[in-house]
Amino acid sequence: MTYEQMAYVVNGAPSKATFERAASGASVPSWETIYTFLVVTQIREEIFTGRLDVAIDRAMDLWLDARRATRAPYYLHKRPDPDLVGSVADLSRALRDLHVWVGYPSPGEMEGMCGPGELPRSTTRRIIQGRTLPASPEQAIAFLKACYVHPLGIERWLAAAVRAFERDRPHDLETYSWVKAHAKMRKENQEHSDDQLIERVA
Repeated sequence: MTYEQMAYVVNGAPSKATFERAASGASVPSWETIYTFLVVTQIREEIFTGRLDVAIDRAMDLWLDARRATRAPYYLHKRPDPDLVGSVADLSRALRDLHVWVGYPSPGEMEGMCGPGELPRSTTRRIIQGRTLPASPEQAIAFLKACYVHPLGIERWLAAAVRAFERDRPHDLETYSWVKAHAKMRKENQEHSDDQLIERVA
């Protein structure tokens, strides 16, 4: 397909010029452009075998690598592991490293990925500067989603927050809200997993 044909398939959004720039290697395009590029250029075999999902997952990994290499203020050799978080200070540092790992998205970019009021850019800026933690589990979930964390991964991060708050602030009402949020997400993930199992069996 030509870039003009690709743009025609998606009614000009992205445009021919955007597709051409994305393939040039001159800069790292947006994820939306890459995703559309993959969908538009998929072949029949990928449609019927589900291989497109594999390609999209691989593209996401490569895109994050490219953003980290070109945008992040410092380089990390591996993804931050929430299982290693044991304190509130650890949690703050791990969230900052996660933000770098996914290519240092701007506070405005992250705010745009969330619902209205979920993740104000001013709050995001303080989180990535290490000056504050998310004000609530809901804000933490919005932050993690804006860092492209999978729902199962979000559950691990909430578990890390619970450990940190129970260690450093065991008597705060705030700690209970994190415990409750983690239990809710764990239940939702388990129900989703059970539904998928039923579908496969059926």
